[in-house]
Amino acid sequence: MSTAPQQDKIITEILAKSRVIALVGASAKPERPSYQVMAYLLAQGYEVIPVNPGMAGERILEQRCYASLSELPVVPDMVDIFRQSDHCPPLVQEAVSVGASYIWLQIGVMHAQAQRMANEAGLLYIEDKCAKIEHERLIAPHAP
Repeated sequence: MSTAPQQDKIITEILAKSRVIALVGASAKPERPSYQVMAYLLAQGYEVIPVNPGMAGERILEQRCYASLSELPVVPDMVDIFRQSDHCPPLVQEAVSVGASYIWLQIGVMHAQAQRMANEAGLLYIEDKCAKIEHERLIAPHAP
């Protein structure tokens, strides 16, 4: 397990180097955390692509939604997962196969096998953290 300063360094690297984020489990409902995080990340200048098979072809926050990572028109830097923990291993496997660099599991989402898979593939991995909260804490205070 990494220490807090080590984890902060990894989080900062992921948020600083990511430009395209695939948000798996995106919702069109403004009260949902995935919607709020997506809105925040878009406002920060990230390209955020929603992934939700039930909404494929529709739009969330004016962004076209896709059914899966393999259908995305570009390779995401980060895959931000808003799904139950037991859904993570196949999502991490798909993220590896499409060439993503970073895996991010939101608050309450953790999975040891998914972490092993990401680490074995050389991907940086964060779990049980919110990208919005961490961006506000580590990146936004230092932005010009």
